[in-house]
Amino acid sequence: MSKRSGDPESLIHACETWDREAGERLARASDTPPAWCKTLSGEPVKPVYTPLDTSPEDYLRDLSLPGTYPYTRGIDPLMYRDNLWVMGQYSGYRTAEETNRRLKYLIEQGQTGFSIALDLPTQLGMDSDHPLAVGEVGKVGVAIDSLQDMEILFEGLPLDKVRQIRTTANSIGPIAMALFLAVAQKNGIDPQGLRVLVQNDVLKEYTARGTYIFPPKDGVRFCVDVLEYCVRHLPAWTPISVAGYHIREAGATAAQEIACTLINAQTYIDEALARGLDIDDVAPILYSMQSTQLDLFEEVAKLRALRRAWARMLKERYGATKKESLSLRLFCFTGGSGLTAQEPMNNVVRVTLEALAAVLGGAQTLHTSSYDEALGLPTEDSVQLALRTQQILAHESGAILTSDPMGGSYYLESLTDGLEKKALRFMNEIEAQGGNIAAIENGFIQNRISQSACELQRRIETKERLVVGVNIYKSTKNEKVRLHKADPEAARRQIDRLHRLRAKRARDPVRAALAQVSAAARSGVNTIPPIIDAVNAYATVGEIVSKLAGVWGLYQKH
Repeated sequence: MSKRSGDPESLIHACETWDREAGERLARASDTPPAWCKTLSGEPVKPVYTPLDTSPEDYLRDLSLPGTYPYTRGIDPLMYRDNLWVMGQYSGYRTAEETNRRLKYLIEQGQTGFSIALDLPTQLGMDSDHPLAVGEVGKVGVAIDSLQDMEILFEGLPLDKVRQIRTTANSIGPIAMALFLAVAQKNGIDPQGLRVLVQNDVLKEYTARGTYIFPPKDGVRFCVDVLEYCVRHLPAWTPISVAGYHIREAGATAAQEIACTLINAQTYIDEALARGLDIDDVAPILYSMQSTQLDLFEEVAKLRALRRAWARMLKERYGATKKESLSLRLFCFTGGSGLTAQEPMNNVVRVTLEALAAVLGGAQTLHTSSYDEALGLPTEDSVQLALRTQQILAHESGAILTSDPMGGSYYLESLTDGLEKKALRFMNEIEAQGGNIAAIENGFIQNRISQSACELQRRIETKERLVVGVNIYKSTKNEKVRLHKADPEAARRQIDRLHRLRAKRARDPVRAALAQVSAAARSGVNTIPPIIDAVNAYATVGEIVSKLAGVWGLYQKH
C-alpha cells in the first residue's frame, strides 16, 4: 500500500528532498545570497523553513500551550480574548501642569494606563536649579523636584479608570516610589488600590543609557530597597521593570537584549534573596520592558524566547513553584531608534508593525511611539494617532481573536529556539567576566553592544539594510510636519516654584528626615521609610540624592 502524501513520514521525506535540491541550486548559482537576507540582528535567513528546522522532541517540550509552562505561547490561555493589553502611553513634558493636561486628554481618548516621562535632571537626582540642569529642565520629560510637583501632576486625574501607572525613574526609583505613595495618601487613596509600576532598573543605565548616579553595587542595593519594601508592604505594586528596551535601543541584537534582561533580573533577585525574601514572593511582582523593532518575525520570536528562558531560569535556577513566578509579564515599547527624521509620516507604518509584533508576541502593556519623535516631543495629534494605532490593532485587525496566532510556524519556532540559545551563550560570556557587575565595570557588555550597533550602522550605510526614505526611495519633496513648540519660560517657572517651596516649608522636619536618610544609607537598612518621611516633609529630589551620595559617592566611569 502506498503512503499517503500527507502522512508525517512522507512530509519529512519531501522536506529532505526539497532541502537537498534547494541547496544544490544555491550552490550552482553564480552569486551568493543577497546581503539583505538577514534579520535586523544580522542573522542569516533561509529561503524556506520546514519541520527539519525544529527537533520533534524540542518542539513538543518548548511549544506547549498558551498559559502553560514554559509559557512560550503566552502567560494566559485566552490572552486578549479575556483581557486586552494595557494601552499605556509615555507622557510628560515641561511642568506638572502641562503633563497633567496631556494625561487627562489621553485618558479621555481611551488610554488605559500612563507612564510619566521625567526630565533628565530629575532622573539624575538634580533639582531644577542645579547648575548642570541648565537647558534640560522639562525638555524631554516633566520636571519633578518635590511632592508639590507630584500633587499638581495628579490633580483631578481619574485614577479609578487607569489600569497601570508607571514612571521612568531608575537611579531615583526609590524616591519616585515614595512620591507616588505620598501623593496617594494625601489624596485619601489606598495605595494598595493603585497599580503602580516603578521602572527602577539601574543596571541598564550603566550599560546603555547613562543616567546613573551611584556606584553599581550601591545602585543595585538602592533599587532592591523598593523590591523588598513592596514584598513586605505593597505586594500589588510592581517594584522593578527590568528593561531590555534601552539596551536594544543602544544597538544590541535581539539575543543580547534577552541576555541582558535576564542577567540583570538575576542580579536583583540574588540581592533580594540575600535579604531573606522568598523567590515566590519576589518573582510574581517583577515586570520586563522590551523594545519591539521593525523585524516582525524576529521581534515576535524574541518575546517568546525571553518568556521561555525566564520560566526555565526561575524554575531551574531559583526553584520557583508559583505560576505567577514563572510567567513573565511584558511591557513593550515600540522602538524609537528606527524612527526617521526623513519622511516622518513613514514612521506611522513602522510603529504599526512594531506594535503588531508586541501583540503577536503576547505583551501585557504596550506603548506606541509617535511619528514625529525623531524631530522633537510629540504633538497632541501625533500621540492621539499613536494611541489609535493600538486601538485599531485591538478592535479591527483580528490579532486578538486567538492566542499566539503565529505559533507553530517553522520559521518562527526556529527563530525562537535560536534566539534563546544565543542569549544563554552571551549570559555565559558575562558570567565568565566575573559576573554582571564586573562585566559592567570592565566595559565588556558596553563594548559588545557598541560592536553590534556599529555593525547595524555599517549595513545601513552599505545598503545591506534598506531604510525607506533614508537610503532607498528618497523623496525630493520637503515634507512639512507640525512640531511641538517649546516654551522658553517653562524652566524659569519651575525654578521659581522650587525656590518658593524651599522658602515656605518647615525647615526642622526636612533636616531631621534627611539626617535619617543618611543614617539608613550608612547602616545598610532599607532607605525607603526615611525617604518617605523626607518626601512628606517636602525635601527635594536633589536634597535626598545629595545625602545618599554623601555616603555612597558618585560613580565615574574609568
